[in-house]
Amino acid sequence: MSTRKILRREELQQRAAEWRRAGERITLANGCFDLLHVGHVRYLHAAKALGGHLIVAINSDESVRALKGAGRPLMPAEERAEVLAALADVDAVVIFSEPDVRTLIREIRPDVHAKGTDYTADTVPERDVVRECGGRVEIVGDPKDHSASAIIRSRLERRS
Repeated sequence: MSTRKILRREELQQRAAEWRRAGERITLANGCFDLLHVGHVRYLHAAKALGGHLIVAINSDESVRALKGAGRPLMPAEERAEVLAALADVDAVVIFSEPDVRTLIREIRPDVHAKGTDYTADTVPERDVVRECGGRVEIVGDPKDHSASAIIRSRLERRS
């Protein structure tokens, strides 16, 4: 069952340590994933293609509100985690409440931190910590032609 992929931070640290002891690589992807769309699927598929186990860190409800504003998220974190855990490319999902994933990177020390094409290797906020932990940043996925915010805005405009 996919919900077994949803881990608490301590469980994720243990799982990452097990994978690392087995000589397996770890890739970390993160985001709000408020309304899963094809851009997310392509991003996660490309992140998985980098090799190893794919961990997806999702923003808590509070951090989504801080990033996206009132009325967000549309779905609670537990439901967003369950949807992501159902994807074949995803090996583990964790919810984080910090403003970024720097602390999580220090905890699990991924080999690769995958970010979407709305970033460059030089604009990824966590790039310094990734390098400090011995990893690298990769930009993956299709052009940022999709966003939950744009989809929501479009639907609301149609109703007006």
